Amino acid sequence: MGDGPPGAVDLLVLAGGRGERLGGQDKAALVLDGRPLLDRVLDAAPSLGGRVVVVGDTAVPPGVLRTLEDPPDGGPVAGIDAGLAVLGRAGRDGGPAPWVAVVAVDQPAAAQALSSLRAALTRVPDDVDAVSHVDGTGHRQWLLALYRRAALEGALAALPGARHTSVRRLVGDLAWWAVDAGGEHVGDVDTWADLEGWERRLRRGRMAGQLPEKEG
Repeated sequence: MGDGPPGAVDLLVLAGGRGERLGGQDKAALVLDGRPLLDRVLDAAPSLGGRVVVVGDTAVPPGVLRTLEDPPDGGPVAGIDAGLAVLGRAGRDGGPAPWVAVVAVDQPAAAQALSSLRAALTRVPDDVDAVSHVDGTGHRQWLLALYRRAALEGALAALPGARHTSVRRLVGDLAWWAVDAGGEHVGDVDTWADLEGWERRLRRGRMAGQLPEKEG
């Protein structure tokens, strides 16, 4: 069982997809309550303490690495593969961080959720490969999770190819650890109705002084 404070965790943001149900909107640039979704996800970086890479054809702030899968539009698994390669080359002295957070850019409260997951690493057994929340419908959050880097790289190496492969096929057989704390921050933006719902949540959160639980 792990003990002591968790070490640095690298952050890999998947920002390459286009929102079909949002009329082809670039989700990374989609503005929620005055801020682009990418900026909201990058709020997680200081608390994670590791390197940051964004996979997608979008502008990033100074100090954030950026890459694209080659060829582009290969899907999220190809994006994870490309992002891990960049993080590996940019690792700190002693090598890259042993854990990496993988998150889709359409998760407005990713920073809060990832903070809870990182705190849980102090309790994670050594045989656990990945840590996530489980949503109200029982679905594990593949793209809002912390992965042991060696396990994720091993899963990628076992695939015949990363392009157009499902995330479930990549990580579904890893040893998972579910975290309850912070689960209220899980939720993405797939439609304009989702965006409006998040606007309401954030308004209520400011009134209450904190981010409220997810509706419905």
